[in-house]
Amino acid sequence: MEKPLNNRAWFLVMPVALIVAFNAILPLMTVVNYSVQDTFGNNQFFWNGTGWFKDLLDPNAELGGRFLAALGRNVSFSLIILSIEVPLGILVSLCMPKKGPGVAACLVIMALPLLVPWNVVGTIWQIFARTDIGLLGWTVSHLGINYNYTNEFFSAWFTIILMDVWHWTSLIALLCYAGLKSSPDAFYQAARIDGASRWSVFRAIELPKLNRVLLIGVLLRFMDSFMIYTEPFVVTGGGPGNSTTGVSIDLVKIALGQFDLGKAAAMSIVYNLIILSTCWVFYTVMTNVDAPDRPRDAKDGAL
Repeated sequence: MEKPLNNRAWFLVMPVALIVAFNAILPLMTVVNYSVQDTFGNNQFFWNGTGWFKDLLDPNAELGGRFLAALGRNVSFSLIILSIEVPLGILVSLCMPKKGPGVAACLVIMALPLLVPWNVVGTIWQIFARTDIGLLGWTVSHLGINYNYTNEFFSAWFTIILMDVWHWTSLIALLCYAGLKSSPDAFYQAARIDGASRWSVFRAIELPKLNRVLLIGVLLRFMDSFMIYTEPFVVTGGGPGNSTTGVSIDLVKIALGQFDLGKAAAMSIVYNLIILSTCWVFYTVMTNVDAPDRPRDAKDGAL
């Protein structure tokens, strides 16, 4: 006899649903409302329809060119830090001890950068990269290298990339370490008996265990790096010029600096849709990489 369903439990979910609706849906509707209007101050709004969206998607318009330039900087930053943090995180996880008293110490040390708030990270590196009192800036400048992250393009990019790598490589390393710990010791014993090289062990045993955790890590890092705001804003303020101004920083400048709420709202909606679409495509592609093997695995399981 089947036990009857108790639908009264859904009443326990109602407070959470109401909180989510208040914190997410209502602000989103407000942004959508602003995106189709214009304002000249004094809290007076005028209907603009899809005008801001047309300007935003037109590369020849001032708003569209500004948005595409900031979007290009976001894409470049995300690709650079992913190409550094993913291989470096895998390498660090492979070097971490799997047994013994050093495991706890390594885990704590690796987790420390993740515990530092984003604005504090920016403040730390703002001081660390100064050429007068900062260790990094003083060392680089005394090597004869022109380094000034407030006035020089490459110095600014080098600083924010290095800062992000220091802050978030630990996340990739810890995720990969968890994946490596799930590999049975019997696999390594069989590899030693067969005389497999270190590269063969990594490719055949360890890398398959890292596929899923790397998917999670890359998705998290892509979304976070693509929306980065606090760290470059604290360190460079989006400068020199607009060289480190991403879409998030540009949104704040338009919304709060220029008080163009309509432009900022339209830009934020398109920006959000780009992030969601990119993550969906990436997740779909990555989860279907091994799709041809699934029927064979199911058949083997049935046997």
